[in-house]
Order: sequence, then structure tokens, then C-alpha cells
Amino acid sequence: MVTNDLYGKPFQLKFVRPAQMLLFANAVCDPPLGQATVIPHGQTVKFTVLLESSKSFPEQPWEAVLWHNGHENRDWRELPLQEQDAAISPLAFSSSHRANVYRRFFSVELPNRANSAEPVQFTLKYRTVKSKSWKWVNEDSSLTDGMLYFQPQQPPSELGDYLRGCSSDLSIHSVPSEAPDTQLWSLTSPVRGAVGTESGWANVSLGIPRSYTRWFSLVRIWSPWLAPRHGKDTFNPPQDAVLSSFLRWDGLHLVLLAVSGVDDVLTVFKGDHEGNVIISARNDRPEISEARVIAAVGTSFENANAAVMYHARKIVRGDEYMSNEIKAEMKTAIENDVRAEWMENWYDGLTYCTWNALGQDLNEDKIYKALDILKKNNIKITNLIIDDNWQSIERGTGSQFQSGWTDFEANKEGFPHGLKHTVTTIRDNPPNIHHVAVWHAIAGYWGAISPNGNIAKNYKTVKLHKESSLIPGDHITMVDADDIARMYNDFYKFLLTSGVDSVKTDAQFVLDLLADAPDRLRFIKAYQDAWTINSLRYFSIKAISCMSQLPQILFHTQLPLNKPRMMVRNSDDFFPGIPTSHPWHIFVNAHNSLLTSHLNILPDWDMFQTIHSYSGFHAAGRCVSGGPIYITDEPGEHNIELLNEMTARTIKDTTIILRPPVIGKTVEVYTAYEEERLLKVGTLTGGKGGTSILALFNVSERVLSELVNINAFPGIESGEEYVVRAHSTGEISRSIRLDGETPVVSLEVDVKGFEILSAYRLQAITRNSSPAKVAILGLLGKMTGAAAVTSSNMKIDGQNGRLQIEVALKALGVLGIFVSTLHDMSVEDDLLIMLHGMVIPMDTVKICEDKPVLEIDVEKAWDAMKIQPGWSNEVTLEVFVR
Repeated sequence: MVTNDLYGKPFQLKFVRPAQMLLFANAVCDPPLGQATVIPHGQTVKFTVLLESSKSFPEQPWEAVLWHNGHENRDWRELPLQEQDAAISPLAFSSSHRANVYRRFFSVELPNRANSAEPVQFTLKYRTVKSKSWKWVNEDSSLTDGMLYFQPQQPPSELGDYLRGCSSDLSIHSVPSEAPDTQLWSLTSPVRGAVGTESGWANVSLGIPRSYTRWFSLVRIWSPWLAPRHGKDTFNPPQDAVLSSFLRWDGLHLVLLAVSGVDDVLTVFKGDHEGNVIISARNDRPEISEARVIAAVGTSFENANAAVMYHARKIVRGDEYMSNEIKAEMKTAIENDVRAEWMENWYDGLTYCTWNALGQDLNEDKIYKALDILKKNNIKITNLIIDDNWQSIERGTGSQFQSGWTDFEANKEGFPHGLKHTVTTIRDNPPNIHHVAVWHAIAGYWGAISPNGNIAKNYKTVKLHKESSLIPGDHITMVDADDIARMYNDFYKFLLTSGVDSVKTDAQFVLDLLADAPDRLRFIKAYQDAWTINSLRYFSIKAISCMSQLPQILFHTQLPLNKPRMMVRNSDDFFPGIPTSHPWHIFVNAHNSLLTSHLNILPDWDMFQTIHSYSGFHAAGRCVSGGPIYITDEPGEHNIELLNEMTARTIKDTTIILRPPVIGKTVEVYTAYEEERLLKVGTLTGGKGGTSILALFNVSERVLSELVNINAFPGIESGEEYVVRAHSTGEISRSIRLDGETPVVSLEVDVKGFEILSAYRLQAITRNSSPAKVAILGLLGKMTGAAAVTSSNMKIDGQNGRLQIEVALKALGVLGIFVSTLHDMSVEDDLLIMLHGMVIPMDTVKICEDKPVLEIDVEKAWDAMKIQPGWSNEVTLEVFVR
């Protein structure tokens, strides 16, 4: 049995022969063809193959054969697969042919080849028993052979075993790693100092990674944003990379991280035509500094990635990246001004943003109207973001990048009574919105400061030389670094007195566009520190950082643990009018989270609209992201059903999102966007022994069928037993184990489609030698309903032998409980359910007809029993099963 995060990626084959033959066949396999699969040392490989054939013909037996070269002499041999009696019902399906096919499962084990110097290749062939000719899967698809990489018992111990041709300019030190099963090295190289306005530069070869088969990088697609890039051959990313990882033939992962912001050095990776990893560094200090790179090798990407990120935090912590004065201010702000607040009021509240919803011609009447319509639709938002176009701006003759900020107060055309009047009106209109945020750019506006406004009169400004690749012109006016702390203090004090208690600070990439080294040295950290300190001082944790995936900001502001975590936009924008952007948006966020999940932030996957061809797709992404959920619906254009799948009502009659505490990220690092595989995003709720959630997104342009291995789910433990439930259909799998006979589930996902699978650990309860298996499913009908469960406990009452289940929920809805023996019971004779110590109405409980699931409508019971909430935000149930 294989346990590795690359598993669960099967191949798909669908072919239709000429009309006279009328044969339809589909083959799906785990592990997959066309993919690299890593086999941990000492573990065998279990193949599961699904064959489907059309019911247009009479049912007939089939046979399938695995063809591989996993022998001592590397010759190809066949290994017959054995048909399994137990069928695997699909948990999710979308095409009409699903009801019109025969389904057969085959399996076989392949011994571990730990001493193999090369990977094992494999493919498949199959036929009906009556047929004389075999059908090779590769013949009807563009898929290549599958590859099995067997990890060694003892990995090589020197960096030279993993990189060939490192420059002699590099200083390499082996350092202790905080991640299991990893080796770690710290590398430095000198970078000459800046001369005049010119930064110092250095390009040093890290060498060519040895024996790799696939690579993955997070690159700077442009100054504000990161995005993934993948390759199978020569390493040569089209943009500068911050993080790069290489999957080797021996199944080990080499992860490289370029550290920036320390000693005012920006460090990235480039490639050359020979495949060398080039360290490119820019030094803004006049003195010689060092470029810093961290390398780790591990048996899994996650461990190697964690190793480099943990060590990066040590480097940043050891660097004097803040002056003593700034450190003191930060400490004071955190100790005196960061207030303890209910997390759902900010992180977990449903948020409405005005950007796509109300357009760029923003005014207070549009905001009032939008909020009234939300109220009429019973959509209870917690937070409101007043986005761009509320500020007082001197408009330029060209784009918004030529417009500058003039005054703290809102513009008189859209907000004639001032910002305070607008916010007060919003807050006085029940149901009260908890938090009102306003948008602004880090330097004021897109074009920074107007030299003709009140801000330029009241604060020292300076005209700076900048790169003109994005913002037109060669210069930009900004508040001077020496006065930016005072400006932010005064601005945020004004906002707070106007009723604003949170901000979205955008366009932070402008700091990286400054061209001259002395300006970069003075402004980049000064602006970040001034903004961070004052946002904490005035708004506590309620700040959103946007367009800020600059390497210097990632490491200086977002990595350190010296402050509460803030929200940070995790990718480029949601673009409702660009169809091709939507699957790519989810793909990018899932991969960017591989890095950002290790920062001291909450990744924000951006707003979206609930009436849209990709609305469910985006909703599912936000639900499993572990971050906030913002909607930007046009007034009256609301999908109430979809909103109900994302949110739940609390006993305080507020609305919260059901946010898993673990950041969602892809579980298949090296699978490229164009490979026609389901994107798998994994997260976890409930801690150890909790519920593992795996969202699957079809980012291709055709229907995809797959077998998903249970080891693709985060946090799955060996020796435990699970059931998997599909959100869209409510179907529940048979019990599955990592070491079981067929540890896979089957599903099909349509174009623009998604599915969310939740794996629940079964707890065995034995009473009078009669075993039952129980799992708490969470709130049914919610995309991440397991996140509503705050605690649960099961035990056998010693006096009467009844099973007692206690569940605490942070929201109302229909609670599902899996009980394997439920088909032998009735609600009236065998169940007693109490809510806050009182028996709930009989009509709020039912046993599903087709599956052993107990459904308890907690929301209906709460309303019928007219229970008044106390000090707690939770609702507690007791379920007694006879």
C-alpha cells in the first residue's frame, strides 16, 4: 500500500470505435498513467483499475493486465489483474452515461523495488474474454507510461549528491532541520553594494539538480503576484522564482527557497539554457551584503517545504530587520491596542465588497441600496468593504495610475455628507454590520499622492524615480519615508473617528517599482512598518494586505510571528468577465498556498459572485481555502441556495462561514495545469482524528473520471478506518483503510465542476459484543459542514449499555451522524436526542432510507423549542442510541 501525497491521480481513457462496432470503454487507474508516483521505502504498490463498458451490449467478462519493467533485468513482463467482487459505487457523477455502463474493478500488488537504480514504468492492456486482440490504453490517449519512484532506505547526505556544479562563490553549511525526514542546508553568496543610485547585483550558479523528472516553481508573474509554473525537462522558468522544487528519480524532493528582505537584498531564482538554477540577487545597501538560499531534501514535498520555511523564519528572526525604535512601537501596539475579539466577527463573518458589485462610479446611495437588497433577501453580512473610488482624488489625464490622493475625507461627489455620515448610516441600519472597511493603496492611491492636495501640504513628500513597466511615467510623488508613520497615524485616526474599523491596503507592489537603491533602502521597510504598526494600533487584526506578494514583504512582514496574523490576498483578482480566468484562479491559489500557508497570515482567495457560470466552483474554493469568504454580487443577483451551502446561522442569529482551521492547498505539487487532471485541494478540521476534506476541481475542458486514493486526504492515519462522503450527492463510501484491499473512491466531475469529499474517521463502539461504527458528519448540505463541529465525544453508558454521543456545534443546521447499525433501529424506539438538556421534537429527527445516517435538524428544533442563547456561542446535543 502506498502512502504519498502524489497518489490518487488516475488516468482516464474514453474512446468510441466506428459506428458498426458500437463499443464504448473507459479505464481509470490508481496509481495513474502519465504521472510520477512515489513509493515510500518498504511499501508495496497496489494497483486498482476500473473498467467501464457500455450497456448497449450484453454484459460479458473482461480481463486486464499490468505491463511493467519492475524486474532485475528491466525486461517488460505482464502481471494479470484480479477482478474484485466488491464493486465501488461512484460517490459523484455528472454524465448521463454513468447509468448506462457496466463497472468492473481489478487489482494487483507489485513488490517494492527499493534497490532499483531507475524508476519502474508501467502501462495497461485489456480486452473482453471473447476478443482475440488486446487494447493498449496508450494507443487511444496521449498518456505516457506511468512511473513508480521507489525511495531509498538511506538518502544521500551531501548537497553535492543533489546539485551538480555549485559555484565556488557559495558558502554552504549543513544545519539542523525542524521537519521530520529531511536534510537542510543554508547557502550564502556575497552581493556587491549599491553605487550611487544603482543597486548592486550578483548572479551565482547553484548548479543543476541531479536526476530529477519534474519541477515546480512559484514565480513572480509580475510585481504584485505569485503563480505556479511546472516542467518535466530543463529547469527554465519564464519568470523569477521564489520557491522551486524538484522530484527526483529516487522519489526524494529537493526544495529551494530564495530568502529576501534580510540586509535589504532581494533574491530570486532564474534558469539558463543548460538547466542551471541561477541565484539572482539585488542589494540596495551601499555595503556588501549576502544573498541567502535554503535547500532541503525530504521524502515528501510537504516536509521539505516546511523545513526551508521554518529555517527562513529563524534567519529573519535573527536579522535586525527592524530598528529598536520600530520594535518598541510594534510591541506597544500589540500589547496596548490589539483587542481580544470573537474571531467570527472578522475571519469567519460573511463579507460583502463593493468592487465588482457596484462598479467604479461609487457613491453612498449605491451602497445603501445594495445593503437594503441584501437585507430583503435575508443575507446577513458581517463585514462590508467599501472598495476603490471613495477617496478624494485628483484625476489624471490617463489611467488610474496617473491619479493621486488629495485628502483623508471622502470625495464630495459620491459622499456629500462625508465618510462619517455614510458609515454611521450603514451601522444604524439593522441588522447591524459588525465591521466596515475601506480600501486605499499603500502609497495613497494608484498614482500615489497628488502634489496639489491637502496631504501634500500637511506631510513631507518627495518625487521618486520609478520603473515605468506598469505605472506610466518615470516619477511618482510619495509621502517621504521620514513622515509616513505620522501620516498613517493621522489617517487611521481619522478613519476610526469616522466609524471605519478595518482597512484593505492595496497596490503594495509600488514599493518594488522604485528604481533607485537609496529610495528602495529608505521606503520599502519604512512603509511596511508604518502600515503594520498603525493598522494594529487602530484596527487590531482587521487589515487586509493586497498586491503584496513581493519577496521583501513576504519575508519582512508576513513571515515573522511577532504579531497577530492578518489577511493577505493570495492571488491575482477575480475577473468575472474572463471565462478562462476562473479555473486558473483556483489552480493558482491552491499552489500559492504551498508557500503562504507557512506565513503568519490568513490567505484570502478574493471576492466572487454567486450568480455566475463558475459561482459554485469559486464558492467551493473559498470554503476549503481556510480563509475568508467575500461576495461581490450585483444588487439583487444572489444565489441564496449557494450562500446557504457556504454559511450557517448561529444561535445569536448571525451568519458565519464554516472555515476549516487548516489552510487549503494542492496535494499534488507537480501536476501541471494543462495535464487534464482533477485539481485536488486538501484541508483538515478537528485536529488529530478529525475530518479530512478534499475538494476536486475540473480545470480542464472535458469531463474527468478518477479513482481517488484515501492517502490523498490530509491527515489520514494508518490503522484507522474511514468513510468518505460526497457533498453534491450525499453518497457515502464503504469503510476504507490505507492498508485495505481497495482504498479508493470513484467519481466523475463535469466541466466547470467540482466535488468536495470529506473523510470521517470511524470510531468502533462495542456493546454486548455487538460492534457499531460511528462518525460525526457535521452539518449536512454545507460544503465544509464538518467545520461546524467544535467537539464530540462517544461512550457507552455503563448502567444501561446505551451509546451516548455528545456534539457541540458553532452553528445551526442539519447534523448528520453515521451509525453502521442504524438500519436496525427506529427513531421512536431506539433514539433519544436532547438539545441543551431538553428532548427535541420527533419531527426534527429522521433515519435516511438508503444509508446509515441519522439526520437531526438542529435549526428547526432550536426554533421550535424557543431556546434562548446564553453566554456561549455553541449549541450542545446529546444523542442516546439503544
